[in-house]
Amino acid sequence: MPRTRRCRYPNCHAMVDFPDHYCQQHYEHEAEYLASRQRWARGNDKQYTHKYNTVTRYRNEGKRQQYSFYRTRQWSHLRQQSLERDHYLCAYCKVQGVITPAKTVDHIVPIEFDETLKANVANLAVICGSCHHAKTEWEQAYYGTGQGNKLQSVKPINDVPAIVVLMDKEGRH
Repeated sequence: MPRTRRCRYPNCHAMVDFPDHYCQQHYEHEAEYLASRQRWARGNDKQYTHKYNTVTRYRNEGKRQQYSFYRTRQWSHLRQQSLERDHYLCAYCKVQGVITPAKTVDHIVPIEFDETLKANVANLAVICGSCHHAKTEWEQAYYGTGQGNKLQSVKPINDVPAIVVLMDKEGRH
């Protein structure tokens, strides 16, 4: 049995099947209603994005500068160079013999740990979503990056195969 609901037109008690909101008699209002819902969603998304950016992402001046780098032309060129060099394939999966398409470019040594490497193309690797999540967790444990963590004084590792081995040892990959 299909799900139904009452027509949204005032004082109309006709039942309509999902996903419609108006009955056949008032169906001309459907497009207008859907457009108003989209406008509302776009407006409220900005509130969420603003809160995320001001509270979480840009929580201090150092983070603000770090993320502003990702909006520069320099980063755009470095990113494109890395994607073409690695043929849009995840470098971390490739080490394990798996071919995974990817469009994210990641700093091998996080710029939070060593900011001097942020514009070094040799410190960039293409990474898929699952590897990026696992690597972020590993970085937080090894380097002490991330919110609420304290940076460790450890030796930076800039070798992708070595990082994959360390991630596997800790069960993060």
